[in-house]
Amino acid sequence: MSAVLVAQRQRHLKWRALDVVESLLMMACGLTLLGFTTSVMLDIVTRTIGHPWLWLQEVTSTFFVYGIFIGAAAATRRNDHLYLTALSEALHGRARLVVEIVIRLVVLGVALTMVYFGYINFLRGFGSFRMPSMTPIASLYAAIPLSGVLIALFTVEQLANGLRNGFEHPEDVEIADDGAAPGAPSESI
Repeated sequence: MSAVLVAQRQRHLKWRALDVVESLLMMACGLTLLGFTTSVMLDIVTRTIGHPWLWLQEVTSTFFVYGIFIGAAAATRRNDHLYLTALSEALHGRARLVVEIVIRLVVLGVALTMVYFGYINFLRGFGSFRMPSMTPIASLYAAIPLSGVLIALFTVEQLANGLRNGFEHPEDVEIADDGAAPGAPSESI
């Protein structure tokens, strides 16, 4: 089951040891999406029947915030987010290497900023409370530095493997016999 959730694209940029983390993140993304959708639906239903559950707004916002930051970390591992694929894939050789490294260094900088300032916000969040549960808002802010740590880890993984194995994907280098792009349907008469 977990192997299905791990993207096989750009395998040369990934460590197998982190595949389980990617699987867990993908499952968490699904759970947060399900939780968010369910809580919004229940909020609408309870308000429509005239007996609103006020705590559902807190639940909804928690699923929403955690879904965003878990999704950002998962997308970073899968190379689906936070970097300019069109620019780097249009280049080859040394130019591509430089662009891939610069892009990932920018992502690493953003991740470390998330860790630092997210942690500061997390600590300050113990002085503010969510209503009506009176839960410290730090429970929401915790997602920011956790996501930053994961994004930094996945970016370092990609940098290390890209410098060792090259950043170009095998599908970027291969040319089909008919001259079509790899994966493109071939014309048959």
